[in-house]
Amino acid sequence: MKLRLLALFLVGSMGAQAQKAPAPTSGNPILKGWYADPEVSLLNNQYWIYPTYSALYEDQIKLDAFSSKDLITWTKHERILDTNRVHWAKYAMWAPAIIEKDKKYYLFFSANDIQDDKKDFGGIGVAVADHPGGPFKDYLGKPLIDKIINGAQPIDQFVYRDKDGTYYMYYGGWQHCNVVKLKDDFTGIVPFEDGTLYKEITPEKYTEGPFMFNRNGKYYFMWSEGGWGGPNYSVSYAIADSPLGPFKREAKILQQDSTIATSAGHHSVLHEPKSDKYFIVYHRRPLGDNGRDHRVTCIDEMHFDAAGKIIPVKMTFEGVKALPLKPSKKK
Repeated sequence: MKLRLLALFLVGSMGAQAQKAPAPTSGNPILKGWYADPEVSLLNNQYWIYPTYSALYEDQIKLDAFSSKDLITWTKHERILDTNRVHWAKYAMWAPAIIEKDKKYYLFFSANDIQDDKKDFGGIGVAVADHPGGPFKDYLGKPLIDKIINGAQPIDQFVYRDKDGTYYMYYGGWQHCNVVKLKDDFTGIVPFEDGTLYKEITPEKYTEGPFMFNRNGKYYFMWSEGGWGGPNYSVSYAIADSPLGPFKREAKILQQDSTIATSAGHHSVLHEPKSDKYFIVYHRRPLGDNGRDHRVTCIDEMHFDAAGKIIPVKMTFEGVKALPLKPSKKK
């Protein structure tokens, strides 16, 4: 009888401990290695992240991608695109952006870090593949945008599909941001109603890294502030009624934390529609590590208040809990 009671006690105790065991989390960083400028997307019933390979400019000759079914375990897809498949790109392949259209996947990227478009050749290019994991090939054979317009260096592109089917591309470094309308086949840009091709929409304190999403009919425009190599790199946002703005700066929502990391910025946002959860994926620098290119990709949940304002994000080492994607039903 005593042995039976002891066994029941042990079983109950183990059950209680199992119930108290914390749910596994992604941990931060979520990707192994030095990666920055991550764009996150939900494609082909998987989570995907497309980052910059963080290294010396001359070594940035490739792009990798990462996929996950639960935000916890990530699979690396190496060299989805490299300079061998883009004859005009030589180095500094940066900040990929992905969009799916007509069962094709279009990867926008910048290359060559042009400083003077009268002397240098490069800018924003497009690659295409049949699968989000590539391999991608050069789509145009030349840059989509190769000039410095309105003071905006042609880097850090983000492609946004509006509810009416219009594709906008936001881009720009050097504290200037432009928006253009893309052709439906992504082979070029088309004029706005007033005949202009480029509209400058630079908000207060903008540096680079634009991003856009729509929530409850409002356009949330986000960007990075400060210098990418400094501790004060951060993310701010604006809310507008139109994808063209005007964008009045609301607040800073991601910044360094002396107990976690510094230089937190160049982000993207994931909305998982079934759970209605939002996540911010960004890069940051480990504390005490001053390596120029030592940047890591992290994820944390993003929340809104009752008025729809973004609540400042608290960086964590834990990351996020698993959010498995259910298998898609085949027709």
